[in-house]
Amino acid sequence: MRVPLSWLREYVDLPATETGRDVQAKLIAAGLEVETVEQLGDGLKGPLVVGKVLTIEELTEFKKPIRFCTVDVGQANGTGEPQELICGARNFAVGDKVVVVLPGAVLPGGFEISARKTYGRTSHGMICSTDELGMGDDGSKGIIVLPPQHEVGADAIELLELVDEVLDIAVTPDRGYCLSLRGVAREAAIAYGVPLRDPALLDVPAPNEFGYPVEVSDPLGCDRFTARTVTGLDPEARSPIWLRRRLQKAGMRPVSLAVDITNYVMLELGQPLHAYDRTRVQGPIGVRRAEPGEKLTTLDGVVRTLDAEDLLITDDRGPIGLAGVMGGANTEIADHDDEAGVTTEVVIEAAHFDPVSIARTARRHKLASEASKRFERGIDPLAASAAAQRTVDLLMLLAGGTAEAGVTEVIAPSAPRTITIPADHPDKVAGVAYGRETVVRRLQQVGCDVFGNSAAWNASLGGGGRATGGEDRLTVTVPSWRPDLTDPNDLAEEVIRLEGYENLPSTLPKPPAGLGLTDRQRLHRRVGRALAGAGYVEALNYPFIGTEVLDQLGLAADDPRRTLVKLVNPLSDEEPAMRTTLLPGLLGALRRNDGRGSHDLALFETGLVFRPTGQEHTAERLPVERRPTDEEIAGINSALPRQPRRVAVVLAGAREQAGWWGKGRPADWADAVEAARTVAREAGVELTVRGDQHAPWHPGRCAALYATVNGEETLVGHAGELHPRVIKALHLPERSCAMEVELDLLEQAGTGALQAPRISAFPVATQDVALVVSRDVPAADVEAALREGAGELLESIRLFDVYESEQLGEERKSLAYALRFRADDRTLTVEEASAARDAAITLAGERTGAVLRGA
Repeated sequence: MRVPLSWLREYVDLPATETGRDVQAKLIAAGLEVETVEQLGDGLKGPLVVGKVLTIEELTEFKKPIRFCTVDVGQANGTGEPQELICGARNFAVGDKVVVVLPGAVLPGGFEISARKTYGRTSHGMICSTDELGMGDDGSKGIIVLPPQHEVGADAIELLELVDEVLDIAVTPDRGYCLSLRGVAREAAIAYGVPLRDPALLDVPAPNEFGYPVEVSDPLGCDRFTARTVTGLDPEARSPIWLRRRLQKAGMRPVSLAVDITNYVMLELGQPLHAYDRTRVQGPIGVRRAEPGEKLTTLDGVVRTLDAEDLLITDDRGPIGLAGVMGGANTEIADHDDEAGVTTEVVIEAAHFDPVSIARTARRHKLASEASKRFERGIDPLAASAAAQRTVDLLMLLAGGTAEAGVTEVIAPSAPRTITIPADHPDKVAGVAYGRETVVRRLQQVGCDVFGNSAAWNASLGGGGRATGGEDRLTVTVPSWRPDLTDPNDLAEEVIRLEGYENLPSTLPKPPAGLGLTDRQRLHRRVGRALAGAGYVEALNYPFIGTEVLDQLGLAADDPRRTLVKLVNPLSDEEPAMRTTLLPGLLGALRRNDGRGSHDLALFETGLVFRPTGQEHTAERLPVERRPTDEEIAGINSALPRQPRRVAVVLAGAREQAGWWGKGRPADWADAVEAARTVAREAGVELTVRGDQHAPWHPGRCAALYATVNGEETLVGHAGELHPRVIKALHLPERSCAMEVELDLLEQAGTGALQAPRISAFPVATQDVALVVSRDVPAADVEAALREGAGELLESIRLFDVYESEQLGEERKSLAYALRFRADDRTLTVEEASAARDAAITLAGERTGAVLRGA
């Protein structure tokens, strides 16, 4: 909401010395988010005057049309002689009044004006457009043409109100009343402790049966509808400069007089209005829900297919507007260039619509408007009649219209909202002793009517004295313009913010002594530290995905990762579901950073994924007046999908950098597998690695990762190089690699607390063996057999070489392992180490067909 300071001063007597920055500080202290204060006309320096065009000479020898003009600027140039000016605009004629900037002036942005020769003539100044003066768009697409009544030589800076300060306020959803000058003025009046001149306090005629007929068939969607009619509008009437300038300063473009007036009143009072050309409305105006498939052409020229929940304004022909969002093209106010003729009779609509209905309609049709923005935040329903009257008054004043005596008001009965609170409730919420008088005074300042629970208290309010005798509760009637005040805490917040958040004491919490982190939390932290220590950078991504990325990953139609949990109200239509894998977010981060010039990348993320089981049900709404029971909480949890925590890494580029020490090494599938082992070691788990084919990995460079969970070998994840088709579809660097494992399964596979490394006092015995096996035998199976066969003396085993050659034979390979043997209580003999090695070789031969190389 843009609030010109000059306009705000009409309703609040701000100190004359107060600047926009001062007002900004006051409003921020009151809880409004005033983002900036724009200095209009900053650096502007005259002379900038009104001129009258005397002659126009068309210069046709140039590539574009140029005009050489003489303009009467009175005595503003010091000579009284016509001013010679060059101009390329075509939207003015001889006799028009224009805005002229003379040599010596400075326009916004530091643009100094001087006489200069151009197009073979000397231009002594310039004829100005709205853009050059920083006024914003006025729809003219050319220079400013002023009404004829303005005097030649008059100061255009004052006439066009070019110097002002504009507060730009980010209005939060609960403060919809501040989307109006009336609402901001109320906050400013409270902040400065001065009276408010409420622009809604108007004499409004009582409704009668002579008004324009209105039929509301959905009182829940529209609980108030006011209609007024004005006839005899002057077809030549234009919006005056002050009205156009206020709209421009507030960020709106002037359109036509009738439309400008409705926009002006909306900005002033916060009540959206709509003006219909009465000659284009056929029969009574109605309010109803749309019929499925019904269509409406809105003012933006778009034909919209309506939904059954859309609230409509209708006449005998059908829809003529989307209620609270945008009017229809078939009843649009005609301007002076409309072939259908100029509008001289209007029906003014001022209504109150259901905020939820308006918000859903605006989002459904992707049609946010100034009106819908206010309706969905909640407007003052009692301001409708005043807004209609204000519109009528301005039409009569500026367009010479005549207000018909008929006044239509269709109102659904409703009672004011009351809240009963303990008088010391704000004190308890804030931890500050405000006192009853302060609480009552602040609530009254925001428009509440406050009553105590005894005559003694009510009498004390009038006499200014303190209540006595145990009165401890207040009955508060909430003002109509504050739909956000619904419970005692809302009222407490009003008292606290007006007394000043900065006055709240700062008290550090004292957390109770606990048991520290759980084992699960410790594991998560250890994993993060281990991956960071291995050179990975943590990347946090949004947990949302779309089906398109699953296609790009090459997932099969029956892949469980395609079973998604979709959001009812997603942040993005492209990503409407919760992620089932961490890879899309990480790969997106990899692509972005590679595109920004970082080519050697190693990223990781830990987080939840969402895997529906098919057993979920619709959760019941929990009560708010009491703590839910354990059964109710269990019911909520049972409605949720399975949410395992996973960890994933992605790699691209160099894993080891080249330098004076030698050549570097690119990241490959083995690094992704090693990242999985790094994670598993933090859980105290030994992974078994086997070849696999699993999207989105390369079928020949994909490893399945297994761990023993509850005595059974369980698949916990995959690692390897991504499939070339996936890399191409996602625009990733060549040979990108990835790993993803389920951290919860590794936690279950762990044996509890990790054992610290033990340094033995006895020497190690190392035995190397090279075994020849069939090429299709997994190295993991050979390693498992060696480990089991070697027995308890085996300390570690490591595969250090894989060799294939014609000497070994076709479809054969050699696997070389380093076996380390050690006893806890003695030095092993050569015979003991050799016996353990031979037992390992024997078992490997029995299970995998391995034979000792060279035997």
